[in-house]
Amino acid sequence: MRSIAAIAALSFAVVGCTPQVGEPSRSEAVKSIKLSDVELIPRDALFSNPERTEVTISPDGRYIGWVAPSDGVPNVWIAPADNLAEARAVTQDRSRGISSYTWSHLPGTLLFVRDNGGDENYHVFTLNVATGEQRDISPFEKIQATLTGISRSHPEEVLIGMNDRDPQWHDLYRVNLTSGTRTLVERNDQNFRSYVTDGDFTPRLATRAREDGGFDVLRRSASGSWEAMDTVPFEDALTTGYSGISEDGQTAYLADSRDRNTSALFAVDLNTGKRSLLHEDLKADVTNLVLSPIDGSAQAAASNYLREQWVPLAPSFATDIKKLKTLGPGNISLASRTDDDRIWIVTYSSPQEPEHFYRYDRGPNGALTRLFSSRPKLDNKPLVAQWPQELLARDGLTLVSYLTLPKHADSNADGTPEQPSPMVLLVHGGPWERNTYGYSPHVQWLANRGYAVLQVNFRGSTGFGKNFVNKGNLEWGAKMHDDLLDAVQWAVDTGVTTSSDVAIMGGSYGGYATLVGLTSTPDTFKCGIDVVGPSNLQTLIASTPAHLSSFIEQLAKRVGDARTDEGRKLLAARSPIHRTDQITRPLLIAQGANDPRVPQAESDQIVQAMKVRNIPVTYLLFPDEGHGFVRAENSTAFTAVAETFLSKCLGGRSEPIGTAFSGSSITVPVGAEDIPELALALKNGERKVLN
Repeated sequence: MRSIAAIAALSFAVVGCTPQVGEPSRSEAVKSIKLSDVELIPRDALFSNPERTEVTISPDGRYIGWVAPSDGVPNVWIAPADNLAEARAVTQDRSRGISSYTWSHLPGTLLFVRDNGGDENYHVFTLNVATGEQRDISPFEKIQATLTGISRSHPEEVLIGMNDRDPQWHDLYRVNLTSGTRTLVERNDQNFRSYVTDGDFTPRLATRAREDGGFDVLRRSASGSWEAMDTVPFEDALTTGYSGISEDGQTAYLADSRDRNTSALFAVDLNTGKRSLLHEDLKADVTNLVLSPIDGSAQAAASNYLREQWVPLAPSFATDIKKLKTLGPGNISLASRTDDDRIWIVTYSSPQEPEHFYRYDRGPNGALTRLFSSRPKLDNKPLVAQWPQELLARDGLTLVSYLTLPKHADSNADGTPEQPSPMVLLVHGGPWERNTYGYSPHVQWLANRGYAVLQVNFRGSTGFGKNFVNKGNLEWGAKMHDDLLDAVQWAVDTGVTTSSDVAIMGGSYGGYATLVGLTSTPDTFKCGIDVVGPSNLQTLIASTPAHLSSFIEQLAKRVGDARTDEGRKLLAARSPIHRTDQITRPLLIAQGANDPRVPQAESDQIVQAMKVRNIPVTYLLFPDEGHGFVRAENSTAFTAVAETFLSKCLGGRSEPIGTAFSGSSITVPVGAEDIPELALALKNGERKVLN
């Protein structure tokens, strides 16, 4: 499978407003409006299952597929590429649904993965689209299977990593798509954390974590043994990595930040070790790469500072990029394409437009045909612009951030507030991730309810070079939190909001940041919403899943070392659980019961500590979710409670909860009485737990 692939690492959001290309002009004068003049966008339009998403074309060009609801549950649909009206659902999941899939090179055969209730123990399934027959090709209990390779040279097989032998390490198997028979390719008894394989399913490179937090790169020798090839030190471990390999196995593609700050893209000759620079951006890491489906050669690359920028690496791609830019000034990505590279499925989106899908014929006419919108219910709804910012932290560090203003506070849509609004500081997870420019249902939801939304790429966020990432080391709840506070002060100073009307909200690390905000700086935030956030860093690290054990050294050096007295003291000092008595503002906590990354105990223990101290808290628990919400019914239920909570705290508007819990698994073990309508809503509608 050759498509846009993110170059990713470990994973467990005073400069003025600068208008971006395609955004409204500052000179446009619009009559002043009130919040009540702005149409209230229904939650259902924002958070229900998309009408169509994950649109792809089969490698042979015969079918177009997508994910869409079938009896209310997301399933895979296919249609003849020349007659979309004949679409039919080819999966019949009646539980959590199928959220993604991919085509194999065996005609009429696709693959999908699913877990059980969000536990991340994924299994790989194959499906014959003609007969509807599906098979679990990783049929072992309590394992995590990873789809590692698909090759046009071996259409009848795929490469899958499975950890049934040892939960810490994945062995590689070739699995026959028809019979399900697996053949061992590589027994991982050398503690390799990842492999790079060629089109023949031969492992050519492997990486292994080192005790200093870096990793070694090994190369398969001519004799078949593994030999040392390269070393990546700790400081480059999140910004350096191999992202693909040519079909013949001769050239590997490397994003490398060694001897520089931002990671640049190199082609590496695996026979000689010679490196050739393909693309660099001095302000941002190279984060996306397109490889040819024919020979695996590099065709285009992208980096993302304020906005994602694509550059062609193959001459033909320059024509394609120029053509695709006619879709508009938003974000364009390549979702799928045929094996002959003639037909592409392209997505276009912007902050004010959810994904639209197009068929692009690279023939002489270069025809672009619109296929679908992911959320037609949002057509002509009052979505608002997003404004990239470059803010300054107290030590002079530049923080790329994104400001979204409610429509009534920016009636001429120029990115400058005409009046202050209550604000939600929306903190991204990871923390080794980042906020980006583009459509977000949560941002549009909050803005439509009357809130300014500020998203900050605090130190430790990825995409801005290794120096920026490493400034977050051992700074959880410290300088990382200071960056958030500095961004809030910027918003107050520039009239976006007032110091008394700021809430904090986020998931995963963002949930942790919420707990830090309410315990360490209790006067800064008027209220907080924590979604699957850790409250105790010691217990969080102790519960690291077995398959992530190779990242323990990274966690020790970036969060704190639970194996030393000094490290344990640091982790305790940065854990909100030990400052629960400082909470004075309203708190809403939401948790998935099956979360393997931030277990339920992380929320249970802080809720219990607050109960002991008679501190009010409302706790939402979803029995069939993991690290975040997959089921649309649960997302809708959560946002219904969250907007009612925010309305009580910040004074924005809300859609009545009503029957928003119908079909959801939501439970409220603690604090239902503290949110208007919540107790009543729990009595209305039939709730369901699905796995």
